[in-house]
Amino acid sequence: MGIRNYLIEGISGSGKTSVAEALERRGYRVIHGDRALAYYGDPATGAPLDWPVFESEADRIAWGNKHWIWPAERVRALIADRRDAMIFFCGGSRNHQHFIDLFDAVFVLEVDVETLKRRLAGRPEDEFGGRPVEQALVVQLHASGEDLPSGGIAIDATAPLELVVDAILLRCGAAAGRQ
Repeated sequence: MGIRNYLIEGISGSGKTSVAEALERRGYRVIHGDRALAYYGDPATGAPLDWPVFESEADRIAWGNKHWIWPAERVRALIADRRDAMIFFCGGSRNHQHFIDLFDAVFVLEVDVETLKRRLAGRPEDEFGGRPVEQALVVQLHASGEDLPSGGIAIDATAPLELVVDAILLRCGAAAGRQ
């Protein structure tokens, strides 16, 4: 996909989609991982999984989160195609360890818990994180950091969106606003 490939990760509500859309407005190629790649599968093998029956909605939400993955072979294929100068993959996956080493850099959007709660409270109920049971899981994951790749470049995602994007592009070596 790109001569240089970057992953933008973060907890639900950290701003991955907003950053992706801002990068697109600036003319960059973006892969919306949560929209175009993700499915429910086994994080170790990549095999698609059927939803089991759960005793509670909280158990169902937690299972879905733990099994939200990207097809590693497809990610590898997209990265191998070098037609674009720079590609940003934005979203979260629980199997990133199978392809994270292919990225030139990984950016992790960070927000404080109060910002996170405020952002989630503004989401519609049909978007992940918009319901109280989902919000509780996201706050728990924020505290533990268990879904995030280690060793990523921390980006303060509480800053205004354009400054967040500028910080990412600066770290990529691109002039802010241009490829």
